[in-house]
Amino acid sequence: MTAASLALSPEARSVHSERSFLTPGSDVTLVEQIVRWYAAQIDERLVRPGTRMPSIRQFAAKHRVSRFTVVEAYDRLVARGFLESRRGAGFFVRDRAPGALAHGARAWPEAPRGEIDVVWLLRNMFKRLPARDMPGGGVLPPDWLDEGLISSSLRAIGRQSAGALLDYGHPQGYLPLRQQLELKLAELGVRAGPAQILTTSGVTQGLDLVAQHLLRPGDVVLVDEPSWFLLFGRYARLGIRVMGVPRRADGPDLERLRALAAEHRPKFFVTTSALHNPTSTTMSVAKAYQVLRLAAEFDFHVVEDDVYCDLHGGSGATQPSVRLAGLDQLDRVIYLGGFSKTLAASLRVGFIACDADLARELTDLKMLVGLTSPELGERIVYRVLSEGHYRRHLQRLRDRLARSREPVLRMIERLGFRLFATPEAGMFAWADAGVDANPIAQAMLEHGFLMAPGSLFLPDQRPSSWMRFNLATSANPKMVDRLARTLDRARGA
Repeated sequence: MTAASLALSPEARSVHSERSFLTPGSDVTLVEQIVRWYAAQIDERLVRPGTRMPSIRQFAAKHRVSRFTVVEAYDRLVARGFLESRRGAGFFVRDRAPGALAHGARAWPEAPRGEIDVVWLLRNMFKRLPARDMPGGGVLPPDWLDEGLISSSLRAIGRQSAGALLDYGHPQGYLPLRQQLELKLAELGVRAGPAQILTTSGVTQGLDLVAQHLLRPGDVVLVDEPSWFLLFGRYARLGIRVMGVPRRADGPDLERLRALAAEHRPKFFVTTSALHNPTSTTMSVAKAYQVLRLAAEFDFHVVEDDVYCDLHGGSGATQPSVRLAGLDQLDRVIYLGGFSKTLAASLRVGFIACDADLARELTDLKMLVGLTSPELGERIVYRVLSEGHYRRHLQRLRDRLARSREPVLRMIERLGFRLFATPEAGMFAWADAGVDANPIAQAMLEHGFLMAPGSLFLPDQRPSSWMRFNLATSANPKMVDRLARTLDRARGA
């Protein structure tokens, strides 16, 4: 045994003296092999906290790898919470608290039993359940998306634009992307030059910027009812009063919209023209014109959330889609879009299209609250859009949803649900269970299935018998069987 190995702790001597665990020529890099091997040793408590690791020189000599490889591996282990670096002394195994995850993060605490609210759904959405166990989820399964489309763009950007990625992006957003978005909007009948477009970190930030700029505590905002649940909590924190306008199969209830507008003089109405969440319904042209007439009569903006825009169409879709922004040409309409639903949930690239003066004001606010949006994601989206692959990718998604739609809708009806409407496109179905959906959702979660009860989609979170189903994740036979049993008990069958 060498003097160098005697200087190590017993655990480190044991690890260091074993035959090399590395496999040169593997698809996994040597750096990642080292990281995975030591992470497993530490997680399994085969190496105790406080153990001194082999020095970089010793490890490199023993395993016949470069010192640069060892430095990179140790740095990654430090970054992931497995090791700590002590100046002048080397690397030591970090004391990891029981229950820590493999990447060093803490699990999100459980919501109190029996309490179902927006945070309950968000907490459980981020538990990373398999997609097949999340019929209430809001995104497409990862294996439906095109990882290669993203990774090839990322590699190309790394080769060609490494220097540009080290600086802040442009406050209004990556100009080539805004120019590409001008073309995309033109296809929807919306005229908007790059000066009228600013990028955001997803549609969520876009809604936040619009609210912070236009609203003051006590103001009233109208939303579709049901509507995207994240709106309610965010606006409530700003002291904003949120009121629901009942959604019909062809758009908002115009009588109710008029009555609320006349009584409360709202600052804006958040609505969706195509593929409304959670009903997947599309606004009729007649309703769209009437919404804009009411906006002019009562002097409010219309915020058009079009995040599901690109899923409209595909096999079986016959109803044409209309955009309020296309009819209004961004006079009173503020248009929001994004790519998290079609490219990757983690790719937080959204945008706002609006009047040029408002775009400048929103860009100033964007700088105050977050400087710029990450340009790396914007460059990725630009390459995907500009190289022509996105259209084919969308067609595959639309066709796959079309093939899933009929079987899932029939399953929902067999379970005794009543459909709000039969969607021709999009990824959601909105269905009435006939009994309070909250206990059903809680019972299903206890068996590992995440549902989306209707109370979450109402501004006042009142009990509801409705539920949202994701057409791409609702065909798991085990989930269907469990839901049938749960419904029978809830209905007293």
